[in-house]
Formats: sequence, structure tokens, C-alpha cells
Amino acid sequence: MAIAANVILIVLVLVGVSSRAGGFEWKMFAFYTQLSNAAALVSAVLFLLLRGRAPAVYVRYLACCMLLMTAFVTLCILVPMGAGFKRMMLSGNGLYHHTLCPVVSVVSYIFFEPHVHVWLLPALVTLAYGIIMEILNALEIVDGPYPFFRVRHQSRAATVLWTAALFGAVSALSFALAQAK
Repeated sequence: MAIAANVILIVLVLVGVSSRAGGFEWKMFAFYTQLSNAAALVSAVLFLLLRGRAPAVYVRYLACCMLLMTAFVTLCILVPMGAGFKRMMLSGNGLYHHTLCPVVSVVSYIFFEPHVHVWLLPALVTLAYGIIMEILNALEIVDGPYPFFRVRHQSRAATVLWTAALFGAVSALSFALAQAK
């Protein structure tokens, strides 16, 4: 089942990228969503090539946690801020990158794949991404791509609170996934 799920995951990620408005461009990797789905693609390929052995299991765990964080932020932050459930979760590349890829990846990981217990790894990767994006926003190199990274449009306290809340969320999700099975 894990082999089939990882093949399906590869197809879903590629379909999601091909359905992305704007096509493939390097600046799309400013989005955590795109990074988490790229990690999922790499992890699924490694899983198939290495037959579920290290380092594939570590990359699969990291990718699953990142996809969980993607779905969490989309559902609990972006949709309530007005992004729209249908648009973010059920149409275009959002259907693939925010819904189908996270579900297939996490279900496969929990039920059919070997587990690792390195919950801090996804939290630190996500924190590094967030700090880099905050710096790029502060330097006016990028704008966003998420509202909580727009440090020039919010107080320092808001930036600290967003950073702490998102780090806490990814830590909790990572810890929960490490314990699942």
C-alpha cells in the first residue's frame, strides 16, 4: 500500500504543479505550500528508490509534517482571513496541494510506512523558512507571500506572536505525527 500511495502522491504533486496558475517559476518557492509539496515529491521518489529505508523515512516524515502544516495554515488561518474554502481547498492547485497531497501522504505515513521520531526537525525547518521570509519582507525583497510575513504592515509584537504561534503549531503537529500509529 505504501508503494501505491507514494506513486499516487507523485502524480498528485505533479498534477498540482501543472495546474498552478502562473506555471512553474522559481519565485513560487517563496510559498511554504510549494516547498512542502516539493518535499513530498522528493520524499515519495526516495521512498520508492530506497524501499522505505533511511534517509527516505526521515524525508517522508519531514514532508508529511510540512504538508500537515500547509493544510493547517490554509484551513485555520488563510480561509478564515477570507481566502475562501472552495478556492483554497477544492479547486485548482489548492485541491492538490492543500487537500489531496496532505491526505494521501499522511494516511500512507501513519498506516503503511516506517516511522521516525524526530519531531523537532520539521519545526526547525519551518522556523528557518519563516525567519528567512520575515527578513526578506523586512528588506522589501518580497511581499508576503502570507499575511503573517508582512512585517512592514504589522507591529513587532504581532510578528513575534505569529512566529511563536506557527512554531508551536508545527511543533505540535510534528510531535503528534511522530506518535501516530
